[in-house]
Amino acid sequence: MFWELTALSAASPVESILDKEDFTLEELLDEEDIIQECRALNIRLINLCTADLKSCFSVWFPFISSEVLTCEIDAILKTLVEEEELMNLLFSFLEPNRSHSVILTGYFSKVVICLMLRKTVPLINYVKTHQNVFHQLVDLIGIMSIMEILIRLVGADDHVYPNHMDVMQWLADSNLLEMVVDKLSLSNSLEVHANAAETPCTVAQNAPSPLATKLSSSSFIARIFGHAFGDPQSKSSLVHTLSVCISLLSPRRSLVSSYFMYSFRGQQIFESPISVNPETIATMVPRLGDFVKLLNATSDEKVLPTMYGQLRPSLGSHRLKVESIIVSCLESKNDEIVDHLLHECDLIGKILKIEKQPILSSDNQPTIPAAGKQAPRVGNIGHISRISNKLVQLSTNNNLIKTFRFSATMIANLLL
Repeated sequence: MFWELTALSAASPVESILDKEDFTLEELLDEEDIIQECRALNIRLINLCTADLKSCFSVWFPFISSEVLTCEIDAILKTLVEEEELMNLLFSFLEPNRSHSVILTGYFSKVVICLMLRKTVPLINYVKTHQNVFHQLVDLIGIMSIMEILIRLVGADDHVYPNHMDVMQWLADSNLLEMVVDKLSLSNSLEVHANAAETPCTVAQNAPSPLATKLSSSSFIARIFGHAFGDPQSKSSLVHTLSVCISLLSPRRSLVSSYFMYSFRGQQIFESPISVNPETIATMVPRLGDFVKLLNATSDEKVLPTMYGQLRPSLGSHRLKVESIIVSCLESKNDEIVDHLLHECDLIGKILKIEKQPILSSDNQPTIPAAGKQAPRVGNIGHISRISNKLVQLSTNNNLIKTFRFSATMIANLLL
């Protein structure tokens, strides 16, 4: 409380400890008022931390240490970034032989992000001369706090960095993006796949940038697809790889409006959506047929109980993700990819063919109706409805879809 601060209190507990000749750092950090004293700019405390900052990383109180280091006191942060030995000690936390619990990693992440915001240039200069930091961060990307560091690094705070474009170009010239995308491989866990996908998705949403240009290149798209279609049985790798593809097809996508909005210095700034890289489209179009094959459920034996009975098999998150990428392809307004979906893939024809079979069934009767209930019409399936409604919506402005307007409108009427 305010009456506990040094400026207003005659007997500060922290001052009492500092007055001792043989006090220990553990004793000082164990004092509950230390954070308030530090924020109140206690000169004696700041001088102590500045003179012996190295000891803060080897004590038993990582939480208190992280709070002191992130009080945004320039003298403390300056001492940290200007002494390479202290920076080496800080980033030694990433070494494989260290304990990387969620709690400790959170404290480490808090300190690094504070340095990103307050001491950007010295921190970037340190990382440039210590490239192993990238490898160590990517190896721990399965931890949420480490993922947050990488997302900040690749441009989530692009309006905070004073030399943002230079940093982005340096990151694009490094192999950071390759290492992150390779974490989508089948050998990694679900948590690693999910966090690894967030970083390239952030890059795509912050286009245009050197990193986004690199990510949308044909060689990189091929690298991403290599993980998506490497093993049909690996649904986790497939789902999160498709999330990256959707981000590439929908840069700066807004759920509220067709314009991208962000706040900068208290003002709302609107930007038109960024057009999709033609190289991305050219690489994705030949693989659209592979997306269609993913919808084949003949070999899927999973059972999903529903109010209508058992679905054998269930739709599955990976097929829902395929539906999302088809919608993103339609929304991209790229003539080449829309034409491929409508003609080569015969998208509308396939939907109309499904409509002729109003009951979810086949030769082996995968859907078993519950007693006293009718099985659902296929036209009521959410993913079919969404694709059909999107076709009708886009037909008013897209000449290619206009030629199929009668069929698209008929589909919409059937789904009502």
